[in-house]
Amino acid sequence: MSHEQRPGVAPFTERTPRVIAARRLHRRRDRDETSLFLAEGPQAVREAIAAQAVKELFATADAEQRHPELTRDATLVTDGAIAALAETVAPQGLVAVCHQQGVRLPDALAKKPRLVAVLAEIRDPGNAGTILRTADAAGAGAVVFAGDAVDPYNGKCVRASAGSVFHTDLVRDGDALAAVQQLKENGLTVLAATGYGDTDLDDLADTGGLARPTAWLFGSEAHGLPDALLAAADRRVRVPLHGRAESLNLAAAAAVCLYASARALRRPEAARP
Repeated sequence: MSHEQRPGVAPFTERTPRVIAARRLHRRRDRDETSLFLAEGPQAVREAIAAQAVKELFATADAEQRHPELTRDATLVTDGAIAALAETVAPQGLVAVCHQQGVRLPDALAKKPRLVAVLAEIRDPGNAGTILRTADAAGAGAVVFAGDAVDPYNGKCVRASAGSVFHTDLVRDGDALAAVQQLKENGLTVLAATGYGDTDLDDLADTGGLARPTAWLFGSEAHGLPDALLAAADRRVRVPLHGRAESLNLAAAAAVCLYASARALRRPEAARP
């Protein structure tokens, strides 16, 4: 039982200064200034605790009863306080203030990742968080939010990542073209995913073209990748459409590409840097 939960100590409300300070983290400016962000719900809190990223955890009395393994050091708050901190319609009673875990691209590349996902100019937080989750599942060593991309610590992005925001090396680089150059200089083949690519993903996989350390570039669903990034990539790759669908959405296409690489890199003959 934490010091905030002693008998006779009233739970924090939405007007308590620490709750007010945490609520400000809904704004990107405050997240950037403090290097903190909010993660809500038991799954995200569990992953945050495992990553030792939690600065403070707020929990309702009901959440304490349902998740005693997570709330040993929690600060007790009212349902109104949780409603103010959470962004979901039906909050689950847990919100953590977390330290951002981002790294610089050179530090991520020093670990010799064999698979990297680059989210270039992707503004939709749901798409970005889903690709982050997929990249984590596919074994990517780093995920780069490049150019004018969404903040990976945006609440919707964090929720869509389902805890993966705590698992991979997360990089923010405002210069997407420079990031691509660094990836190349560190021995990664840079592949741009585009519906208009001149290389078929299946053909690339069949001929061993995915068996090298690879960085995939993904652009926004509405506008695709900028021309400069398409030109900078080693290959421009399209996902084959075998049926009558006009296209795949961004998250689905990213999953196909990342898992094709993950499969190729698992083979014994896959080249290492």
